[in-house]
Amino acid sequence: MEPNSNDNQPVLRRPNPGDGKAVYELIQANPPLDVNTVYLYYLLCRHFADTCAVAEVDGQVLGFLSAYRIPNAPERLFIWQAAVDPALRGHGMAGRLLEEVVGRPEVADVRYLDVTVSPSNTASRRVFEKFAQKRGAGWHEEVFLNVEDFGSQVHEEELLFRIGPL
Repeated sequence: MEPNSNDNQPVLRRPNPGDGKAVYELIQANPPLDVNTVYLYYLLCRHFADTCAVAEVDGQVLGFLSAYRIPNAPERLFIWQAAVDPALRGHGMAGRLLEEVVGRPEVADVRYLDVTVSPSNTASRRVFEKFAQKRGAGWHEEVFLNVEDFGSQVHEEELLFRIGPL
């Protein structure tokens, strides 16, 4: 697939409930992302469509970014998961999905982005560093979840990056 050809330009849009299964399959096909249930992706696509985005090429979901406003801190947008199919990697798609969500009127008053990233996920870290740098925004880093917090599940710690004020 040639994402730069005119016929196959990714369309960035809000997800709809029917995208839940396709998002689940995208996440499942792209380890080491944490795979949740189809039901959860359905809920994200239905209840949080204003703060999530999909990248679609020829009717196929090849990118997804999920986010939500933190209920007790609505000035903060929590970026939860970003997934990009290998066919679209290397073209800044994760950053484009992030820009798509942050540019929406529904989040115009958001002042901070919170995002968690495993230490080994340098590609995701670069996406968010570029985003912060482009806006001249501050960057704060702290441990969000320790390895022990995952119990018997094998998982790296998760670092929280707070970007802002935007």
